[in-house]
Amino acid sequence: MENTENKQNSSGLKATVVVLALLLLGSIGYILKITADNKKEVTELTTERQNLESDLEARIAELEVMSGENTALKSDIDAQKAEMEKLLEELKKSKGDAAAMARYKNQYFKLKREMDNLVAENKLLKEQNIALTSSLDSTNVALNESRMFTDTLLVQNDNLTRTVAKGSKLAVLNLNVLAVKERSSGRQIETDKASRADKLKISFVIAENQIAKSGDRMYYVQIIDSKNNILGDKQTVDMGMINGEAMTLTYSFITTVKYENKTVQVNEEVPGENFEAGTYFVNVFNEKGENVSQTSFNLR
Repeated sequence: MENTENKQNSSGLKATVVVLALLLLGSIGYILKITADNKKEVTELTTERQNLESDLEARIAELEVMSGENTALKSDIDAQKAEMEKLLEELKKSKGDAAAMARYKNQYFKLKREMDNLVAENKLLKEQNIALTSSLDSTNVALNESRMFTDTLLVQNDNLTRTVAKGSKLAVLNLNVLAVKERSSGRQIETDKASRADKLKISFVIAENQIAKSGDRMYYVQIIDSKNNILGDKQTVDMGMINGEAMTLTYSFITTVKYENKTVQVNEEVPGENFEAGTYFVNVFNEKGENVSQTSFNLR
C-alpha cells in the first residue's frame, strides 16, 4: 500500500518538474525572441534614421544650389531649406524611438512634396528664361538692322531740339556804356574823366526772333567799378539752382522789356558821383541767371 503511494508521489513530482522545465524553457525562448526583436528594431530604426539624415542632407544641398542660381523663387527656396535644416537638427538630437521616427518621416515627406513642387516650378522658370533669352537674341538681331537708322534719327531729332532751344533764346547785342556830365539845362556831355562824370548811360539791343515766345522779359544789369564795387541799386536776388549750385545775383538795376518778336532798343541810366578811375565791367543777365552779354569801359 505504502509502495503504491510512494510511486504515485514520485510520478507527480516528476510531472511537476517536467512542467516547470517546459515553462522555464518557454520563458527563456520568449525572452530571447523579445531581445532579438528589440535588437532588430533598434537596428532598423538606426538604419532608417541614418537614411533619413542622408536624404535630408542631400535635399538641403540641392536647395543650396537652387538658391545660388539667382532665381525668382529664392525666398521660397531659402525658407524650405531652413525647414529641412531644422528637421535635420531635431532628428540628430532625438533618441530614435519608433514614434519619433514616424513623426520625423511624416514631416520629411511633407517637406519633400513641397520641395518637389519648388524644383518643378524652378525648372519651368529656367526653361522659360532660356526660351525668352533665345527670343530676345532673335529680336536683337532684327533690331540691330534698324538700330543705326533709329540712332541716326534720334541724333537728328536731338540736334533739331537743341537747335530750336538755342534758336529760341533772345540775343542781346550792342551792349554799350557812356559816361556823361549832365548840365543844368539837361544837356548831357560825353566824358571819359571819372571826376566829371555824374551818370552812366547803358544801352543794348534785343534781336528779333520769330520762334521765341513773346511777352515781358526781365534783365538784370550789373555794373562793377575798378574797386570791385557794384553801382546802382546793389540789390541781391536768388536765381535758384544753376548747374547744380545755388546762385544769387547782385545787380545795379532791372529793366523789363515787352518783347513782341521784333528788335527792341533798351536805354537806361545809372546816376552816381565820385566815380572811380579805372576799368569798369558791365554784365547783363536774363531771368534764368544766364550772362547774355558783357562789356567793359575805362574812365581816367
